[in-house]
Amino acid sequence: MTPIRTPPAAPAPGAPAPVGSAPAKPATPAVDPGSLTPDRIAELNAAFTADPERVRMQNAVTRTAIDDVALRRDVVTTTDHTFRHRLDDWAVTSQKKSGRCWVFAGLNLLRVGAMQKMKLKDFQFSQNHTFFWDKLERANYFFEQVLATADRDLGDRTVAYLLDHPLDDGGQWNMFVNVVKKHGLVPMAAMPETESSSNTPRMNANLKTLLREGAAGLRDLAAAGAVREALDARKQALVESVYRVLAIHLGTPPTSFDWRWRDDEKVFHADGTTTPQQFAERYVAVNLDDYVCLVHDPRDTSPAGRCFTVAHLGNVVGGDFDGGVRYVNAGIDAIKDATRRSIAERGEPVWMGCDVGKMMHRELGLWDAELFDYAGVYGVESVHDKAQRLAYHQTLMTHAMMFTGVDTDAVDGTDVPRRWRVENSWGDENGVKGFYTMNDNWFDEHVFEVAVHRSLVPDALVAALDESPVVLPAWDPMGSLA
Repeated sequence: MTPIRTPPAAPAPGAPAPVGSAPAKPATPAVDPGSLTPDRIAELNAAFTADPERVRMQNAVTRTAIDDVALRRDVVTTTDHTFRHRLDDWAVTSQKKSGRCWVFAGLNLLRVGAMQKMKLKDFQFSQNHTFFWDKLERANYFFEQVLATADRDLGDRTVAYLLDHPLDDGGQWNMFVNVVKKHGLVPMAAMPETESSSNTPRMNANLKTLLREGAAGLRDLAAAGAVREALDARKQALVESVYRVLAIHLGTPPTSFDWRWRDDEKVFHADGTTTPQQFAERYVAVNLDDYVCLVHDPRDTSPAGRCFTVAHLGNVVGGDFDGGVRYVNAGIDAIKDATRRSIAERGEPVWMGCDVGKMMHRELGLWDAELFDYAGVYGVESVHDKAQRLAYHQTLMTHAMMFTGVDTDAVDGTDVPRRWRVENSWGDENGVKGFYTMNDNWFDEHVFEVAVHRSLVPDALVAALDESPVVLPAWDPMGSLA
C-alpha cells in the first residue's frame, strides 16, 4: 500500500525557506508605460554616440562656454555701432547689484532735459530717493491688497501670488510716474547711494519677512471680525516699521535741500532751499501725463488696440495708476514707428522694457535674434513664436533701458530701422562704454513695451486709454516687472 504524502505547508510570510529548497523566482516588476526603460536609455546613448556632429559639440562645450561655441561670427562682424540718429553724449549709469533698472531708465530719460536746463553734461537724479519712496508706497499698496483679499483662502491663487511677490525691486513705467509725481526728485548729492541701495538682496529678504508676517496679522484680524479702523491701525504700525527699515538701509529722504552748481561754462547758479517736488517741477522738461505705454502682446487672448491693466499690480494707493498699470496693446510696427520718430523727430530718448537675456552677448553689447546658433550645437530647433513663448512661460519683460539712437535706411521714401542704440544701466564695462547695439530683428522678438509721447501714437490707440481696460490676472506675464 502506497503511503499518502502530505505536501509541506507554505512557510509563513517572512520565514526562511526550507533547507534544500529552490529559491523563489523574483516577480517581474510592472513597467510604467511612461518610464525610461534600460533598453530605451541604451538606445539614447547609441543614437548620440553614432552622431559625429553631436560628439564634436560635446568635445567643444565640455571645454568651452556654450555661448562662445554657438556665437555666430557673421552676425558679430556685420553689426557696426554707427547710427544715423544718435542722441546720447553722456556717460551711462550703474544700478549695481539691484533690480532698479526701471528707475534708472526713467531717471535717465528725465535727466536729458535737466542737463540741458542746467547746462551740464554730468548730472544724475538720485535713484536712491525714487527707490525709497517706491518701496514704502509699495509696502502700503501690498497691505491694501492683503486686506482686499482677506476673505479668500491662503490657497487662493491670487493670495498666493501676492505673498510670493510682496516687494520686488522691479517696476513699470506707470509706477515710476506715480512716484515722481507724488514725491518729486532730488539730485544725487541730496540722497546718494548706500550699500543697500546698490546691493539689495539682504534688505529685500528682511522686508519680505516683515511684509508676510504683517499680512498674516492683518488676515487674522480680519478673520476675527475686526472693523476697518482696527485694521487701518495695524496697517499703519506695519508701514512705520517698513519706513524704519528703509531709513536704516537707504537713509532718510530729504524734505528740502540747498541746490547750487557750476555749469559747463563755469557759471555759478544757486536755487536756494527747495523741496523735491519743486525740484522736479523746475527740472523735469517733459509732462509725464503726455506719455502712453504701448505693449506688444501677440497672444490671441489679448485683442490688439485695447487698453489693458493687471490685477493687484501697482505701487501708490490713490495714484494716477491706482488700479494697476495701464497700457495699450499695439502692433510691433506701430511701436517701432513711435520709437523711431521720438528719436529722429522729437530728439527724445525712449523708455523701453524687454526680455534682456535672450540672444545677448554682454561683453560685446550686442543683441540679434540669431546671435547664437543653439540649434546647430544641439540639433534641436526652437519653433515657438513670440505669442507661444508668452503662453508657455518662456518669455516676459525682465529689464528696462532707454533707446538713444536708431540707424535707418530709406525704403520707398520711408525710414526703415536697421538697428537701435540702447543706454543700459549696467555700468560702462561692456558694449561701447555701456551702450548696446540691438539689431532690428531682436526688437521684433524680445521688446515688449515703450513709453512714448502721445503725439507719436495713432489716435485710435490713444482713444483706447479712455475705454474700460481688459483686466489680466495678477500672474499674467504682461504684468512682469522690469
